[in-house]
Amino acid sequence: MITPRIVIAGTHSGTGKTTIVMGIAAALKARGVSVQTFKTGPDYIDPGFHSAASGRPCRNLDSMLLEKDPLLELFHRGSEGSEISIVEGVMGLFDGATGVDDRGSAASLARLSDTPVVLVVDARSMARSAAAVVRGFASFDPYVSVKGVIFNRIGSPRHFEMVKEAVESTTEVKVLGYLPRDEALALPERHLGLVPAWEREDFPSYLDHLAGLVEDNVDLDALLSLARKARPFPSHRSELFPYPSVPKRIDIAVAMDKAFHFYYQDNLDILTHMGANLVPFSPIDDEKIPPEASALYIGGGFPELFAPDLETNLSMREDVKKKAEEGMPILAECGGLMYLVQAIETPEGKVHSMAGVFPGRMSMGKRLRALGYCEGETLTDTLLGPKGKRILGHVFHWSSYEGPDDAPIALRLSKGDSTTEEGLAKNNVLASYLHIHFGSDRTIPESFLETALRWQEKRA
Repeated sequence: MITPRIVIAGTHSGTGKTTIVMGIAAALKARGVSVQTFKTGPDYIDPGFHSAASGRPCRNLDSMLLEKDPLLELFHRGSEGSEISIVEGVMGLFDGATGVDDRGSAASLARLSDTPVVLVVDARSMARSAAAVVRGFASFDPYVSVKGVIFNRIGSPRHFEMVKEAVESTTEVKVLGYLPRDEALALPERHLGLVPAWEREDFPSYLDHLAGLVEDNVDLDALLSLARKARPFPSHRSELFPYPSVPKRIDIAVAMDKAFHFYYQDNLDILTHMGANLVPFSPIDDEKIPPEASALYIGGGFPELFAPDLETNLSMREDVKKKAEEGMPILAECGGLMYLVQAIETPEGKVHSMAGVFPGRMSMGKRLRALGYCEGETLTDTLLGPKGKRILGHVFHWSSYEGPDDAPIALRLSKGDSTTEEGLAKNNVLASYLHIHFGSDRTIPESFLETALRWQEKRA
């Protein structure tokens, strides 16, 4: 089966990949084309923009966290029902694990899935040199097929003609179009990356403007043709969804509001497939955890930005602490960890009370504290498995934990030659900075659900 698909990758970070993918998705959607977007690597913010542009949940594909078969399974499954799949790369096309290893890169994903690549080139202050850049990327790896290029920040129609002539006279890469230099297209940023789409009141008008520029300046028919000429999708085993979904057997409350919204869509799908009924709730706006819930999943987000709102909701904080003490299984990642301690201290020194499931506080720094892929090992039995359970994941945070010496530390994280101990665990609660992709180890969501089922039976 041929799955129409392309990878849109940059020469480096900041070329405008997110803007171009978003614009293409919105423009194609306006034409009535069903678009499925994906993001390379462990990103939560860019997928929010793509979901808004396409009208379908964006999904993550990560060749560092996922083996080949589950990665291809999730790519193929996520593409079902769409007319084209568009994958945004990460950093530059070949940037991955190390200088000699491109695992985790857009190139790795393109190679594993046999997907053609469209290169995004920032053409500011560039003319014929653009051809050298494109030619270099197109010839660097014979197993990565760079078929097209889109230029960003073009200064004028004449500028575009110059770079187009340069590329098409010296390479076989097709020039698909460009986006003009337009300050209105810049996306605002803060400490964890781009400001999420849903926080921008002007986002609908921004998206309309962007889609119009893409429609006017990018050859979408040629792009669709390129995607349709992709080779048949590689064969793979079905390991994550190998059987019909299990009938609903348990309710899991999922924190979903402006403070907590960092989740892999495939994590939610895997839980649902295994028999969970996911019940969204807001730690900011709701009084208590949904009464039908037998487990709680609190993902990452921006609790530090909405700490006053979280603090104000005393009834929710008390209910979360009460349920944790009663033994409700709670899985919390990064922002969820911050919510479960006693308090968050902002960079300005203001302290806001949180749920208090664990002792200590989180202090927000003015610089990045940790970033990268890690391998975790549990230091005690947890809801994800017995002591010594190995868990792959990714960390990205500006906060640090300050607690008592006898705090119930949960994990030993290894990154290269460095090792740290972090996270907290007690009863059926596991909270850490580690973001986990359930596709990396199917036993992790199975253990989570089994723990929840046992607690459900106990309280029945």
